[in-house]
Amino acid sequence: MRLLFRQRLFSWFDSYDIYDESGNTVYVVKGQLAWGHCLKIFDVAGREIGMVQERIFTFLPEFELYRDGSCIGRISKEFTFFRQKYNIDCNGWQVEGNFLGWDYQVKDPYGRCVAQVSKQLMNWTDTYAIDVAEPEDALYVLMLVLAIDAEKCSRD
Repeated sequence: MRLLFRQRLFSWFDSYDIYDESGNTVYVVKGQLAWGHCLKIFDVAGREIGMVQERIFTFLPEFELYRDGSCIGRISKEFTFFRQKYNIDCNGWQVEGNFLGWDYQVKDPYGRCVAQVSKQLMNWTDTYAIDVAEPEDALYVLMLVLAIDAEKCSRD
């Protein structure tokens, strides 16, 4: 399953549209006014199905992932000098790859690729292609990509 993650050009807060391969909207992400990043994920019917919330007052950026109001995991940036590294507490997944170039993989505990994420260049706004192996993992992968993108935006 391929998702296209495209940031909206004119919005006050972080807002994104997530499309499938056919160009149909699958998810809508709306940023909320809050301390730190707060990104709510809606399905095509307009129901809130997930949220990525930045924890404030932490030494390094940390985000909590929510589905249907329950915390399902966390992602936090690790302290490193020369490369980006994240600690993920969600489904036993790990992230590997080139974060500065925005090409990375999400892998399960057995080393199998759950998703491949790559930034699309030459666009007016941030645009990513997300190839998800299993469609039922799409929402969780989207939450991880949103948290990593929010951390990068805060850093820049």
